[in-house]
Amino acid sequence: MYGTVARMRIKPNAEQKLMAWSQQQPVVAGQVATFVYRSDNDPREIWLSVVFESKEAYVANANSPDQNERFMQMMQYLEAEPEWHDGEVIYAGS
Repeated sequence: MYGTVARMRIKPNAEQKLMAWSQQQPVVAGQVATFVYRSDNDPREIWLSVVFESKEAYVANANSPDQNERFMQMMQYLEAEPEWHDGEVIYAGS
């Protein structure tokens, strides 16, 4: 598995709109899971974790025009571009 963790800062009063928009987005090919966390220290800071079945699936999605369109839509709710951290999932537990 492969994925990304993104650190983002939401614009003031945009969290509900961002979450509503997010819930309308499709699951894309190869996507396994998505998690969104809100920071205890700063409620406008969130972390997004998205897991794909493989690096190839992740890269295919990242390079797709549809994903670029979704990214541009998401940016209307954020103060700046996310800080991305991509990598191989080396452990998944429950």
